[in-house]
Amino acid sequence: MSDYRRITIASAGAHAGEPVEIAGWLYNLRKSGKIIFPLLRDGSGILQGVCVKSQVPEQVFEDLKNLTQESSVIVRGKCRAEQRAPGGFEMDVESVQIVQRVPEDTPYPITPKDHGTEFLFDHRHLHLRSRRQHAVLKIRHEIIKAIRDYFDSNGFTLVDCPIFTPAACEGTTTLFEVNYFDEEKVYLTQSGQLYNEATAMAFGKTYCFGPTFRAEKSKTRRHLTEFWMVEPEMAYADLEDVKRVAEELIVFMTGRVLENRQTELATLERDVSKLEAIKGPFPRISYDDAVKILQGKGSEIQWGGDFGGADETLLSEEFDRPVMVDRYPSEVKAFYFQPDPNRPEVALGVDVIASEGYGEIIGGGQRIHDYDLLLRRIQEHHLPPEAFNWYLDLRRFGSVPHGGFGMGVERAVAWMCGLEHIRETIAFPRMLYRTRP
Repeated sequence: MSDYRRITIASAGAHAGEPVEIAGWLYNLRKSGKIIFPLLRDGSGILQGVCVKSQVPEQVFEDLKNLTQESSVIVRGKCRAEQRAPGGFEMDVESVQIVQRVPEDTPYPITPKDHGTEFLFDHRHLHLRSRRQHAVLKIRHEIIKAIRDYFDSNGFTLVDCPIFTPAACEGTTTLFEVNYFDEEKVYLTQSGQLYNEATAMAFGKTYCFGPTFRAEKSKTRRHLTEFWMVEPEMAYADLEDVKRVAEELIVFMTGRVLENRQTELATLERDVSKLEAIKGPFPRISYDDAVKILQGKGSEIQWGGDFGGADETLLSEEFDRPVMVDRYPSEVKAFYFQPDPNRPEVALGVDVIASEGYGEIIGGGQRIHDYDLLLRRIQEHHLPPEAFNWYLDLRRFGSVPHGGFGMGVERAVAWMCGLEHIRETIAFPRMLYRTRP
């Protein structure tokens, strides 16, 4: 079989007429008398094969005819253009090698019929093979690559931050506690930001990108207990710099998805006009103005309260692209936010609220750079000052105005894909009542 060149389905168009082989799995099988149409997948795409009984050895036809769903196979033949076929090409099958045949007495559990959500996520290890889930995770990959490309090409240095942390970034109420050595208590990180501030003072512009954990007992469609977050931090930066970078990042990654993932967006039946509207400049409003808008739309929000998911959805209805809301009350923000020097009761922070009701996509702002003020805020939040000695050092030795933000990858993926629930945005979701598979 050395005359056959191994290719991927995605590259089939570049090898039309050549003897090739594709290693993959049987996605579906359609029979029409003396012709069989095996639908193959290999992770890069789906390709229809055509096997005519009179043109192949009898054993080849019989092997394909009786093949079961998700059996692993190596199929050999020649590809040709066929506009009616998935991907625009199909393969004239000449031979097949069965690597593993799924037994008929234990058939593949996920069939074309409707399955309940719990069933599908109990079988998530197999559910990932479906077209829809494949499309979602391909778009996730594109978004992650775009995030890295944006920061890497704009002078940021990737510096990884610890997952075990001795102190909380925003209090311990939503942290997973872990028993460390010698009975020491540590926590799974909910943010790399505090460490990022240290690396920004060393490198100027940095970002960390990794898993984060929130022990909120939330069952909403926007929450996971384990998710991935990208967090840039910049020295000599203010709130306006944070807004600019947040806007540039969102526009850049949306452009990449539109440029490279049209097939996947079509599989998801995503209205791409909604994504095409995501261009700068984004509307910018104050928290004060946002409260007035919400009250005018029937929300019971009062000045001083934080926005809930329903409030964010109502606010997003006013705009066709993300909206930036800044200067929230200091009381609803973390201890490290810099107060507005003209209005100390509000913080120099910003939330970027996605369009179409997908909620906060980015949260960040300017950090306190004054030692005395930071120490006072730590005490006001009843946090142990000794746990933050190293963090206070950053204000003792070369402190400068600085800022940054965090963006959860899964919320961005849900938004780009137009998904109803965030659980589809990661291969193996961890939620309040789901830790398996």
